[in-house]
Amino acid sequence: MKNIYEVQNANKTRSLIVVIGFFVFVALTVWVLSQAMAVYMGYAPTESGLGFVGIAFIVSGIMSLGSYYYSDKIVLGISQARPANRKRDFEFFTVAENLSIAAGIPKPSLYVINDTAMNAFATGRDPEHAVVCATTGLLDQLNRTELEGVIAHELTHVKNYDIRLMSIVAVMVGIVALLGDWFLRMSFYGRGDREKKSNAAAIIMILGLVFAILSPIIATMIKLAISRRREFMADAGSVAITRQPNGLIQALKKISNDHEPLEAANKATAHLYISNPFKDKRKDAVGLFANLFNTHPPVSQRIKILEQMS
Repeated sequence: MKNIYEVQNANKTRSLIVVIGFFVFVALTVWVLSQAMAVYMGYAPTESGLGFVGIAFIVSGIMSLGSYYYSDKIVLGISQARPANRKRDFEFFTVAENLSIAAGIPKPSLYVINDTAMNAFATGRDPEHAVVCATTGLLDQLNRTELEGVIAHELTHVKNYDIRLMSIVAVMVGIVALLGDWFLRMSFYGRGDREKKSNAAAIIMILGLVFAILSPIIATMIKLAISRRREFMADAGSVAITRQPNGLIQALKKISNDHEPLEAANKATAHLYISNPFKDKRKDAVGLFANLFNTHPPVSQRIKILEQMS
């Protein structure tokens, strides 16, 4: 058995390593692509094309800013969720109230999706503007202890500012994708500088092409790895709040045995949910390679870790 605080510290360390690795990779990619763009435009290899980076940052930032501030309204609108009613959704309401006090954060706004699939998610840029949403299937099929495990998991996402972190990561991925796309378009459709380039410039151009093709894929994979690590952290946080791992363990078992996909979910919102909302739509994807492109770690792995906690 592992102490819950040891598990939390291990999760935090691994998450930090992945996040730092991501920003190092983005910095390297931005440098290579900016240099390649500068060379393509006819500048010396020692000169910088960071002007392109600034433009990409502004474009990606504007695209992500609206999502960051209005993510709760956007996701709730897409999901067609209704506000939870204290009388109608009494157990959901009281569980969220009690666990918010235990977590030391304000009670989030509560919403319900009218869908028999079992799932839940949290969104909002900070604890003061947070939303926790559950499906009717989840509320109907979980007992109170199991529901506490799920809601505590979602409250941990709120407490850890996971939505804010993933918004920053999204901006970084957007910058990499934009720079890569611009450089590929310049290379294939633009004229560039036709004068003979030095060996150093040629090497930078080749590196630019390699990074332009591979970096958006690698950045997305790292983004998904960060998402998976935050799920492990939220699981550990759930146990820290409720003090009973079995509640979340049983809830995850029920959720994983429910093979009904959530109709309200899409690729843009899938990472928010406690479990992959597409269910059997991805059952053919197996093995380590497939897991690299998943927003969530395997439920069996999450349960195994939870069972080791004391």
